[in-house]
Amino acid sequence: QVQLVESGGGLVQAGDSLRLSCVASGRTFSSYTMGWFRQAPGRKEREFVAAISRSGATTYYTDSVKGRFTSSRDNAKNTVFLLMNNLKPEDTAVYYCAADASLLYSGSASDYDYWGQGTQVTVSS
Repeated sequence: QVQLVESGGGLVQAGDSLRLSCVASGRTFSSYTMGWFRQAPGRKEREFVAAISRSGATTYYTDSVKGRFTSSRDNAKNTVFLLMNNLKPEDTAVYYCAADASLLYSGSASDYDYWGQGTQVTVSS
């Protein structure tokens, strides 16, 4: 069992930056691929944003955030980060971190085993 707690969301203006953090409980954090998803207002599904491999050596991003968002992790602190630069109003959403016990990266929410409660990011124009 893994429990995830996100923090770092807030209300910012377009062009600003935020860094989200997600702290995991348990001793096996380094055995999980970690993902970031978001759910925009009025949308039913969670959209894939980024994923990071177990070691942190490899990252994956959806096209709309490439070059603006960076995911990293600190396995010693059981924490994964999402640095979001040059935020846009269309980035407004609840952001979730998720843990996937599979070795391979996945952009599908249904493949992730554990989820945090989410943190709200609101970007004003």
